[in-house]
Amino acid sequence: MAIFSHQRHHWAYVWIPIVGAFIWFGTLWAMLITWLATGRPHYVSMASNQHVPFISDIAADILKPLFITSCTITAISFILDLVLERYLRHSGRLMPNMRTRERVFSSLAILGSVIGGAGLILLSIFDTRRHKTLHDSFLLVFIVGVALSAIFTVIEFRWIHKDFHYAPRLKRSYWMKSIIAGVLIILAIAFAGTELKVVNVGGVFEWVIAMGFTFYLLTFYYDLRQSKGVHKGELSADRLNNNNSRRYGMGQVA
Repeated sequence: MAIFSHQRHHWAYVWIPIVGAFIWFGTLWAMLITWLATGRPHYVSMASNQHVPFISDIAADILKPLFITSCTITAISFILDLVLERYLRHSGRLMPNMRTRERVFSSLAILGSVIGGAGLILLSIFDTRRHKTLHDSFLLVFIVGVALSAIFTVIEFRWIHKDFHYAPRLKRSYWMKSIIAGVLIILAIAFAGTELKVVNVGGVFEWVIAMGFTFYLLTFYYDLRQSKGVHKGELSADRLNNNNSRRYGMGQVA
């Protein structure tokens, strides 16, 4: 009974990335279905030769309140995911940062999420129909902030993985983040190159990137879930340095 009770202790935070991903993904589909169900209207903010709307084109219409709410929840969720992961590593409930460089990159990843999250909230408020210049600026802030956060997170995970290469869950988490973040960054570069010149292709890229961001958010659920059943300090750097790293690395609860 004591073990079962501990496994459920502080379990609510694990659902934060799930909630953020669900709200974000659900909102995207709500906007896409609304556009299709209303006869694929040509919004005021769309170019004359544009047939595939950008997310911001639909979000600037009647669904703007939904979009602002969704972006706010998603941004807060994204920031909290990184803050919680940092706390759980520091408190010895996830594989720890063994060196200062890993803690620095973890902090930089959190800073990137704050910048990206702020950009996401502001771009939803300053829509493309009424404040196009501001909207485009905050869109760039969002993309750059999230990209930097992802890069810093992957670097941090790479160094942690080198210390605990025998931990399978850590390895899977590292590769999931690396692949998803890498693909999204490549698509973001392609989006930047087609947004103005080939608007319909750019629109497709934007929807794919937005949908793909859902999966990046879900990787944090996998990370936070690894703390289930792990006592505070059980995975501390000092404890793992005392020749017990293999035991604790393989003993995390799935």
